[in-house]
Amino acid sequence: MALAVKRAYEKPARRDGTRVLVDRLWPRGLTKEAAAVDLWLRELAPSHELRKWYHENRGAGTLFRSRYSRELRKPEATKALQQLYELMSRNKPVTLLFASTDLQHNNAVALKELLEGSRKPPAGRLRSIAHANRNPASRRQKALHEYSRPSLRIRQP
Repeated sequence: MALAVKRAYEKPARRDGTRVLVDRLWPRGLTKEAAAVDLWLRELAPSHELRKWYHENRGAGTLFRSRYSRELRKPEATKALQQLYELMSRNKPVTLLFASTDLQHNNAVALKELLEGSRKPPAGRLRSIAHANRNPASRRQKALHEYSRPSLRIRQP
């Protein structure tokens, strides 16, 4: 899996592969043709509040990553992460696009680190859960476990 990070304003290249915009807002002054975005996953962008906080606290990169990682655990972000994992599983290049002027400290770089495993992906369990749900034996085992819980047992008079 080749994963790259690039400013949305940079000229598209063949080696970019699938270009995925991971900002909540469309980059200013950039046309759709010039951006050549294949997929816009705005659900993977930090919330407006977190983005605003980070702009005011540029030195708090670790805390930003922690808060951003927490936001990526929300259901809408989890679905978008699953889409991104599927793209990456095709073993073709994927480029995460961002509009920030700070090339080293932004959500795309943090997301890339999470996806590459330098930090545990917040949706890391998604793949194991999806695999377990495909396996009929695992579903039976899960159903038996759920049935055996005391709160779910039917009481006999």
